[in-house]
Amino acid sequence: MDVPPQAIVIFGATGDLARRKLLPGLLRLFQAGLMPEFRIIGVSMEEINDARFRAIAEGACREFARHAFGGEEWHEFSSRLSYVPHAQAPGALKEAVDKAEGELGPEMHLLHYLSVPPTAAPDVIQMLRTCGLSERSRVIMEKPFGTDLASARKLNAMVHEVIEEDRVFRIDHFLGKEAAQNILALRFANGLFEPIWNRNHIDHIQIDVPETLGVGSRAAFYEKTGAFRDMVVTHLFQILGFVAMEPPTALAPEPITEEKNKVFRSLQPLDPDQVVRGQYEGYRSEEGVDPGSSTETFVALRCEVDNWRWSGVPFYLRTGKRMGESSRIISIAFREPPHAMFPAHSRVGRYGPDHLTFDLEESSRVSLSFYGKRPGMGMVLDKASMQFSLEETDYHGETVEAYERLIRDAMIGDRTLFTTAGGIERLWEVSEPLLQDPPPVKPYPQGSWGPTEIGALIAPHSWRLPFARRWRESPSHGGNGAAVERERA
Repeated sequence: MDVPPQAIVIFGATGDLARRKLLPGLLRLFQAGLMPEFRIIGVSMEEINDARFRAIAEGACREFARHAFGGEEWHEFSSRLSYVPHAQAPGALKEAVDKAEGELGPEMHLLHYLSVPPTAAPDVIQMLRTCGLSERSRVIMEKPFGTDLASARKLNAMVHEVIEEDRVFRIDHFLGKEAAQNILALRFANGLFEPIWNRNHIDHIQIDVPETLGVGSRAAFYEKTGAFRDMVVTHLFQILGFVAMEPPTALAPEPITEEKNKVFRSLQPLDPDQVVRGQYEGYRSEEGVDPGSSTETFVALRCEVDNWRWSGVPFYLRTGKRMGESSRIISIAFREPPHAMFPAHSRVGRYGPDHLTFDLEESSRVSLSFYGKRPGMGMVLDKASMQFSLEETDYHGETVEAYERLIRDAMIGDRTLFTTAGGIERLWEVSEPLLQDPPPVKPYPQGSWGPTEIGALIAPHSWRLPFARRWRESPSHGGNGAAVERERA
């Protein structure tokens, strides 16, 4: 697809997200030939000039870029970078955009990336209107999109006064990952899975995103947000929408968005009795945290989608800080068949139901577990799996990182992987019972898997993390490639 020339304005251009993801991502798109003719204009609080901004950008790309680059390549890329101190906006920003348009031509499109704290986003939007930079513009917004239903509606109304909804791109980098999109491919392109993707064959579904990191320097933000607002509404519910959606009429933005929003409309209001909130031990001693804080650093919940396909199937979501390991998995647990025909000591059912597991890390792994007969006399069963990983393919080096994909999609106006105003407001609506009556936070040790109460939440099932079976290592990463897994005794 031909992409018109782009002027990309990054607000917060010297911040952590810009350094780790946005600038290296734009460089990678340039390296891969996926960028049209472009200019990048950085805006931030620092009083620096173009040369200093280019030096900061080079340092960020040297540290965080996934692919090496040479001096000539960097010179060609960085020559398109310029900088405007926030104190000089909006006048200097308008001049920079006009200069870019003079160089790129009248067909140039404007893309504004708001890599700023949520409280600053309304001011940036209003500034775009003040200096006449909202027309012909698309805007990428970072989470959170409000903190409850009222604030989400207020934010959306303010944005829509300046920019129409079809030019607003609320980003969720989880949906930009290859593995998340592989859900659509695996499910809808294979006759093996689509016929059994329903309440008749699926027992329950888990979406699990633990993190080993603490709140770090984000304590001031986190105190006002917590794990539920920070992760569940913005990320985990979006993944749930991909997993649970009906087949769209086409793999195109509008049909996919509509089916995902149908899932959100069918999502039942959260029951606070089906939610466990936790706080890791030592959180209240972190710099910037209230010593009496009741902010949750962990949340696990049970929710249901009340429609024809999923009625009665529980969805279990869990995320938290300072947990046993960092991971991002979706686990589909299938209903178990009758076991009466197997002898008493066959071990059938010993390891629970069969699972289809998606790993949302960059390796984009998928695993299907099943029972098979152990070689030898008698009928003794073991659990094995079939696994796929992009790292084991010839095209593993061609993957596009989530932010790279999503920035490119915003350039061409493809909103498939972005959140809509109606969708986010519906998610805040179903969250209202929990926000109004949250259960008390329970302490949990750092390095654990959360408060002990999570066992009762999911009973009689069990959490898939920590894994009873480990992902096998690909041959290129030191493993032998055999699909052998160890089970808990």
